[in-house]
Amino acid sequence: MKINVKRVKSSEIELKDRLVAVKRVTKVTKGGRALSFSAIIVVGNGNGVVGFGLGKASEVATAIEKGIDDAKKNLIKVSVHKGTIPHEQYAKHGGAKVFLKPAAPGTGVIAGGAMRAVLESVGVKDVLAKSMGSSNPHNVVKATVKALTQMRDPFLIARHRGIDLAKVFNG
Repeated sequence: MKINVKRVKSSEIELKDRLVAVKRVTKVTKGGRALSFSAIIVVGNGNGVVGFGLGKASEVATAIEKGIDDAKKNLIKVSVHKGTIPHEQYAKHGGAKVFLKPAAPGTGVIAGGAMRAVLESVGVKDVLAKSMGSSNPHNVVKATVKALTQMRDPFLIARHRGIDLAKVFNG
């Protein structure tokens, strides 16, 4: 199945960034230990646009800035319908596996850590999510974004099938 990913330019929209994780990396060299930092950042507009990036530098603030710049280069458009996702979705990246399921209004974002940052940045208000396998934030973020890109837009499905939108949701 071919996945249609809609790319978005960061100059067109107002983005909010969220820090997912900062790690201190130590490299042992002949002259001693060299410290550096890596930061995973998720940016989104809260209305269906999300991106993630990784920044590495010798200072935390610089690593975060680089991560934000990287995230703004990798923005995608995601289908959000009535504050939740249109259907269940499973995705895997590396050792991380994620499962997303639509939820009734008022449920909230039932997700942890890295998944929560991605889902709140994209603008999902009600969702049930489970992260299985590895809890490595890099892979969890990538698996969550992969699951969101595999979502099918209900308006497009309704138009393609030639039926009403309510019928797509068995309404």
